[in-house]
Amino acid sequence: MPFTFDNTYAGLPTEFYARVEPTPVAEPQLIALNRELAELLGLDPAQLDPADAAKWFSGNALPSGSEPIAMAYSGHQFGGFSPMLGDGRAILLGEVVGRDGIRRDIHLKGSGPTPFSRRGDGRSALGPVIREYLVSEAMHALGVPTTRALAAVWTGEAVYREAREPGGILVRIARSHIRVGTFQFFRARNDLDNLQRLFDYAVRRLYPETADAENPVLAFYAEVIARQAELVATWMSLGFIHGVMNTDNTSISGETLDYGPCAFLDYYDPAKKFSSIDHGGRYAYNNQPGIAQWNLARLADTLLPLLGDDEQRAVGEVKPLLDRYPDLFQSALLEKFSAKIGIASGDDASWSLIESLLGTMHRNRADFTRSFRLLADALDGDDSMLRNEITETPALDAWLRDWRADLARRGIANEAAAALMRSVNPATIPRNHRIEEAIVAGNQGDFGPFERLHQALRDPYLERPEDGIYRLAPRPEEEVQATFCGT
Repeated sequence: MPFTFDNTYAGLPTEFYARVEPTPVAEPQLIALNRELAELLGLDPAQLDPADAAKWFSGNALPSGSEPIAMAYSGHQFGGFSPMLGDGRAILLGEVVGRDGIRRDIHLKGSGPTPFSRRGDGRSALGPVIREYLVSEAMHALGVPTTRALAAVWTGEAVYREAREPGGILVRIARSHIRVGTFQFFRARNDLDNLQRLFDYAVRRLYPETADAENPVLAFYAEVIARQAELVATWMSLGFIHGVMNTDNTSISGETLDYGPCAFLDYYDPAKKFSSIDHGGRYAYNNQPGIAQWNLARLADTLLPLLGDDEQRAVGEVKPLLDRYPDLFQSALLEKFSAKIGIASGDDASWSLIESLLGTMHRNRADFTRSFRLLADALDGDDSMLRNEITETPALDAWLRDWRADLARRGIANEAAAALMRSVNPATIPRNHRIEEAIVAGNQGDFGPFERLHQALRDPYLERPEDGIYRLAPRPEEEVQATFCGT
């Protein structure tokens, strides 16, 4: 494979990872290749033979220049600390500097056991591979910082979860796989030398502008906080529920990492959760902002030794930065939700309108994505479809009246507001029931539903006639009630 590897993480001390090669699979078949991403990484898709690509992307053949490793990390999982986690079913092949000058990891997910597998098989079922491919690429198209999918492979082997399922491997691309849990790994062992090495590496790779700051540790921490606040606000504005916001799934780069039991809201419910393992709703939709701050506090715990021997003084230095998170998050949330109702610069008045609308949507079990998208039609003079979503006529009439009056007071023309709303309110999202259809068909060897859904998600803000079925909310019998990690 003509990747030009330029590996740096594998040059760190051996405490950072375990060297391990992927375990070959029986009959790998390439079921998806992200041609646009492949070109960005320096590949020529036209020159890739599918059979050879299946070998490389499954780990059956190692590309020249790769240095496969499983990364070590710890993590808080549902609030409980696990000092030893690590890549139990994933292998970092190496790093490639793309044509845009950005360094990215090339990661195989589901490539066999590693020293961190904790008695697991190190494999992935095909269903989670299909889900992550579809959702991560949809998130990219929606403008959300995220890991991406380069390829998906059917292994020709079975894995055993609740039942026998076909196996799959995802080739995941990320600016970095360094997590809060990576910092926790060395802090938990009081390995301050390697903690410093990790910090220096993360700064060089992800936040080089902080290296020359008066206090690089504080500057780095402030940047990570800002990116997390922006990221989670973006999730909220799209109705996205990550489902498993453990510290080992919290990326230092500010990318959405790991698409296990993730899902998008259908009808709006701020307390909604989908993850089958989130029994208490810790990671429910409305809990995500607070959990992000909690995870950032755990990162702060790891950075304290890098600020000197006086821990009390170090706490006093990081706490004001962490205390800024709610304001940063709320500012980003206000901006994004104000745009969803046609207002470019939000304020208290727009936030009042947003809260009123969300409350009405909640009472009416209105579809989150469709309701916001249909507001533009209402401004154009056709509110019939919106009234199908929000059936509480007096409340909707009052809200529409107040909203139109607010736009008029601001001097925002209906055409400008509608154009803004159509640019930020997607028409098409990876709806849970459509993903399930793609998984069920894929498990039977039919990848047509997967390919058609993927195509519909490539331009989520356009309303193409052929994508009409993907814009519909699920019927009651189609609603997905639970999503699963696949481990």
